[in-house]
Amino acid sequence: MKKMKWKRLAAFVLAAMLFAGAVPLTMPVQTYASEVAVYSDKIQRGKTGKSLTVSFTIQNQSGSDIKDAKIAFDTSGGEIWDEDEEDRQYGYSFPFEVTGKLNDTDHPKGIGTISDGKEKKVSLTGTVRRDLSEGYYKVPVVVMDKDGGWIGHEDLRVWITKSTSKDDDDDDTNKTYDFVLGEGQDAPRGVYPNVMNFSIGLRNNSPATVYNVKASMVLDADNTKFPFEINDANYDRMFDKIAVDETVQLDYSFAIRKESYTGYYPIAMKIYYSDSSTGEELKTYETSFFVHIVSKPTKDDYDEFNEHDRTKARLIIDGYSTDPETIIAGESFDLLLTVKNASSSVSASDILLTAESEKVSDSPVFTTESGSSSVAVNSLGAGASTQVRFRMASRAGVDQRSYGLTIKAKFDSPEFKNAEEDMAVDIPVKQIPRLNTGTFEVTPDSINVGEESNIMFGINNTGKVTLYNVMAKFEADSIQTTDTYVGNIKSGETGNVDCMVTGATPTTDDGKVKVIISYEDENGEVSEVEKELTLFVSEPAPDMDEMDLGGMDDMPQEEPGPMQKYGKIVLIAVAIVAGAVAGCVVYKHRKRKKEQALLANEEELQDEDDKQADTREGK
Repeated sequence: MKKMKWKRLAAFVLAAMLFAGAVPLTMPVQTYASEVAVYSDKIQRGKTGKSLTVSFTIQNQSGSDIKDAKIAFDTSGGEIWDEDEEDRQYGYSFPFEVTGKLNDTDHPKGIGTISDGKEKKVSLTGTVRRDLSEGYYKVPVVVMDKDGGWIGHEDLRVWITKSTSKDDDDDDTNKTYDFVLGEGQDAPRGVYPNVMNFSIGLRNNSPATVYNVKASMVLDADNTKFPFEINDANYDRMFDKIAVDETVQLDYSFAIRKESYTGYYPIAMKIYYSDSSTGEELKTYETSFFVHIVSKPTKDDYDEFNEHDRTKARLIIDGYSTDPETIIAGESFDLLLTVKNASSSVSASDILLTAESEKVSDSPVFTTESGSSSVAVNSLGAGASTQVRFRMASRAGVDQRSYGLTIKAKFDSPEFKNAEEDMAVDIPVKQIPRLNTGTFEVTPDSINVGEESNIMFGINNTGKVTLYNVMAKFEADSIQTTDTYVGNIKSGETGNVDCMVTGATPTTDDGKVKVIISYEDENGEVSEVEKELTLFVSEPAPDMDEMDLGGMDDMPQEEPGPMQKYGKIVLIAVAIVAGAVAGCVVYKHRKRKKEQALLANEEELQDEDDKQADTREGK
């Protein structure tokens, strides 16, 4: 018995320390990667034996959407009691009754999707233990992913008081009622002078059904506070009841004021409700949501400001690749960009990436094949990366070099709307080397073995890149292999070949000589082009002066005949006689023609005299 008293005394001292705000005994908890922030703006108050709703806010800081999230009470904090169960009144670190209805880690409560960078208001409800003393108590809550893994944990605090007999008669007085507007929605957006139609979700985040609900929008005549035309007498939306976690839609249609300014406007809402179906004791809950209006700029938009005073995400190109890896001018390719948010704490959303190419002669080097040069990314958390793809085409007539491609990013950050960032990459474009040759001049085109022939022709660079270390090589079985260096040939220029080749053996084929033109690109890679020309090589004729005539002296000599002795004299005499005869014939022919001409002239004169005589006699 004495031992039991000492135990009870020690337990009583420890319980007193807990109720005074001391930190409870530390117990091991599950390790987890914190991806969310959990906090509460107020300390909920409850009474022993009564239901208590603990409301808190979850902010997604993971960099991506969290789907099918769950919440629960963490009941692993440990209990403090004596070996005898009837002595539990000496203390307990967790203030709620652990029953099958409690949302503990084995029975979590689903809360749906939490968008990246967004907040969600949630709540858990439990029955307060009846054996607690008045004071503050720690309530550990945990956030889990769809697989049950812990992604957030926080110790909230509640204030517990003892219940009275009056409290026992009315349990509803201990319920904390809460409503959530626009959960998981983007802010409604409108552009003047268009009519703005939008719908806002209203969720009952309370532990009980509410009745006779009236959602009333707070109007304001000041156009700087309320951007819509007030055409209706009221904009109340009525509901008979809204069950726990039920969401109803508040539909609105507004004309935007001409005097409104571009920016975000908070729209205040008052929720009137009753906690019983009788409609007695009407209660009020106030909340708000934001709308974004595009209209005329405010005066502040014209004034100078320092944009560095606002915090925004920092987007960069973390790397890129192309498919194919080598881009040939005039061909299409896929550009894969890795976009990273280099900020360590600021997220980006509603990202629009637009590609703008460097221009040559007022025309872009790169164009998108689809016609659209923009890609949208929903969100990018702090430190997160994503990949975007552009299908592009390169211009055919550009020079071989790298060309700039600017990626213009427009995005929103929590404190900086419509932020802009320019990112640039350099993309190399290759050109295929091209050349042709002029007419081959082979002088002479037929030589003897050992003789040389001069070969001349031009090499024209018809491509867009310089040909480096150009050489011409001549190969054939009939000649000695010959190389000649031409040098570098720039685009549009001509390199001339002028060399001598030597005949080696007689030609036994069609006389074709192979001409191999080699060149290097800017990386030193060698390419070759093969041509042909015609050159014949013959065996040299024998030299009469060098022939061996010694044997001819021993041959018998014959006596020359008359023709051998006097042949030349006879030929000369014949030629003289023939010439004399021909001269006589020509002379006689000319004399005859002269006599005929004189006779014709005399006859013509006689006829003229006769005509004149006839004329005189006739007179």
